[in-house]
Amino acid sequence: MTIDDPARPDAAETAETVDTAQTAETAEKPETAETAEAPETAEKPASPASRRGAWTALRPLLLRLHFTAGLLAAPFLLVAALSGLLYALSFQAEKAVYAHELSVPAGDTVLPLDRQVGLAREANPDGTVTAVWPGAEPGATTRVLMADPDAPEGTSLAVFVDPYTGEVRGQLPSYGSSGALPLRTWIDGLHRDLHLGEPGRIYSELAASWLFVLVLGGLVLWFARRRTRRRALLLPERGPKSRRRTLSWHGSVGLWAALGLLLLSATGLTWSRYAGENIGALQDGLGGATPTLSAGVEGGTGGGGGEHAGHGPGHQPADPAPAPTADIGVDRAVAAARAAGIDSPSIAVTLPAEGRGYVVKETDKQFPVELDQVALDPADGTVLDRLSFSEYPLLAKLTRIGIDAHTGVFLGLFNQLALAALALALVLMIVWGYRMWWLRRPRRPVGRGAWGKLPVTLLLPLAATAAVVGWFVPLLGVSLLVLLAAEVVLALVNRRARTR
Repeated sequence: MTIDDPARPDAAETAETVDTAQTAETAEKPETAETAEAPETAEKPASPASRRGAWTALRPLLLRLHFTAGLLAAPFLLVAALSGLLYALSFQAEKAVYAHELSVPAGDTVLPLDRQVGLAREANPDGTVTAVWPGAEPGATTRVLMADPDAPEGTSLAVFVDPYTGEVRGQLPSYGSSGALPLRTWIDGLHRDLHLGEPGRIYSELAASWLFVLVLGGLVLWFARRRTRRRALLLPERGPKSRRRTLSWHGSVGLWAALGLLLLSATGLTWSRYAGENIGALQDGLGGATPTLSAGVEGGTGGGGGEHAGHGPGHQPADPAPAPTADIGVDRAVAAARAAGIDSPSIAVTLPAEGRGYVVKETDKQFPVELDQVALDPADGTVLDRLSFSEYPLLAKLTRIGIDAHTGVFLGLFNQLALAALALALVLMIVWGYRMWWLRRPRRPVGRGAWGKLPVTLLLPLAATAAVVGWFVPLLGVSLLVLLAAEVVLALVNRRARTR
């Protein structure tokens, strides 16, 4: 993202203007609004000169949009990047902070799950057990989830049991399908809505909405620069501190981070308040809705959880309901699920409620993804329904993987390090962008009023595209109208000043 406004280059950086389609004579002079916006010859529609003329008309507008949008969105993006950096690091921090609850010395014999659930009930008799997450690896505790009136809203109470000795290691609120504990939950809320609730989500949606626009616009401007060496496209230039070197770092880092930032923008919008609804409707219309598991007994209906589980307003524990009188127990339910093909060591067992059976899900979201699930009759363990991840529509698979990559669980530690690197790159690009703007504080920015100088053949398609994108991503559309209104006001003020 560049928020630079190159209207008054310093004498030492005059050569930088060579990136425009100018002659050698023009490159020797500071670039002004007039020289940047002057159309080149356009003899024939298909000629290179015509294409250069179109780019000469479009470039000031793209520069202006990149600059003003950067000023608008950079503060929101900076908060999102810093909180996202904290979230990427929270997985490892969580293991250290809650080491007592999460890990125990590995033993030789594991207690039955029903026994562990009974011990958790004894530790918290006021809670109602809703699910059990056995330890996925040796030395991991069993997490027994309870609906508890003392747990914070939107969370379950997790009771951690040593699977070898039966010792209750502690009790903590647990959030979402990922089982985030208080530290990661707090950071997640900071990243999502600044702990302001529904109004706070506007900040994150605005950041995600403008991120892809700034990245795509920056890529076009970066590739369009004229260079003497191809190395300057991919690697930052060395030399004394200057605006040119800052621009080199900004563009090179942005190029390397572009794909990751675009994926973050796209997946982040799936949780947004306004654009998320349009994305969900589009996905359903294209046949990419996430299928659900039917866990109902005698006509009851069930659900397997949508693709947005684990990072949003959240995991609301179901209201406790009377369990069926006939119950095979957790151990036999797990054995029946294993026999039905649930073979991942990472599973979650949802206990039956009235009209519903056991649901045993694979929860390993790392590659290769294992997310099969099965519903069982609590009376005899008969399979009621089975849903395999391979049965998901392609669009649902991509959505699931994209969201898991955004939340740092798809590839484990590598995924978390990649997220941290992207967040740090975005922070640096914002700082570099502001530095370039400060080094060139122009009286009259390049591109002001450029939209009014576009030929109709360019203006109409651009306006139509902006209208469609603005409708699909509403906060982007509204903020774009605000920017356009500000440009009109500035143009009127400048015209009146010139008249006087």
